[in-house]
Amino acid sequence: MQNQQNFSDWIECSLPADISVPNSLQLDALAGDAGFRRYYRLNTHPSLIAVNSPPLKEKNPAYVKVSLFLQAHGIQTPKIHAVNFDQGFLLLEDFGEKLFQHQLISEDHTPLYDSAESVLLEIQHCVANNGPLPAYDDCKLGEELALFEPWFVNKLLGICLDADEKSMLEQLYAHLIDSALQQPRVPVHTDYHSRNLMLLDDGKLGVIDFQDAMHGPITYDLVSLLKDCYVRWPKPWVAKRALGFKCRVKQLNNIDDQQFMRWFDLMGLQRHIKVLGIFARLALRDNKNAYLQDIPLVVRYCLEATDHYPETAAFNAWFKHRILPLLNAQPWYTEYVDSDK
Repeated sequence: MQNQQNFSDWIECSLPADISVPNSLQLDALAGDAGFRRYYRLNTHPSLIAVNSPPLKEKNPAYVKVSLFLQAHGIQTPKIHAVNFDQGFLLLEDFGEKLFQHQLISEDHTPLYDSAESVLLEIQHCVANNGPLPAYDDCKLGEELALFEPWFVNKLLGICLDADEKSMLEQLYAHLIDSALQQPRVPVHTDYHSRNLMLLDDGKLGVIDFQDAMHGPITYDLVSLLKDCYVRWPKPWVAKRALGFKCRVKQLNNIDDQQFMRWFDLMGLQRHIKVLGIFARLALRDNKNAYLQDIPLVVRYCLEATDHYPETAAFNAWFKHRILPLLNAQPWYTEYVDSDK
């Protein structure tokens, strides 16, 4: 309660001079994200977003540094009006309510993805040599993959792996990390998808939730966008868009389509194995059980990717034999079936 009072007092003291305030300042709580941040829309004119972001649990300095870095290169991120790092308070520009994901329902999605890919190209063109982005290296890729066994396999499904199973996963992870490290390196948002893009009033796209940005594999953000954990598109459409994006990137001029799609698919597999661990952790540790409903689509992506490459065949067979029966026994799990998109 004291933190909330401090938060309210700080907001009133930090409002910009050009922001008009009614007689009584009100904080309207908004839906949160996968982190510990809490968001509030203020009844100011224009409206602002206040964020209560626990400094011991969230990367607030990274958020500010990456935001300024992206803005300096023309990427639209919320303007930061005020920040208190000690208490974890931020006052931000309000990007409105037109989430990219929601616009896909009522609008032709092709121009939306055209815009999203153009913004992604702009992000990849940012000069990161002197920027605030840490390396997306073998250690980080491995740390992410290491979430899968304890959270998804052990704690969510109750399985203890034997030595052969652990060895199989280690061999797969080595292939995925090697594939990622072969790629040209660019600034990477690391969570570039339909829930982290906003359609602004001027028709442009705004980018949010970028505090984990790194310098890493060129296919990472593209596969996050096209093999979205919350939105599914037909495989031929995904492949066509992925190869169309490749044609727009100078660093990929000498890479043939087959090699690029291998990078793309294996990068997606690395991401989706990581996400299975993250979604399980969100449900079990943070009581965010809604993420369990997103697991079937992520499983579908994993199985599709491992159907195509010899180095992923053992994982595919193991997952179908060992994991799927236990998933199908869960009350929250229903096999993902494609809709008629």
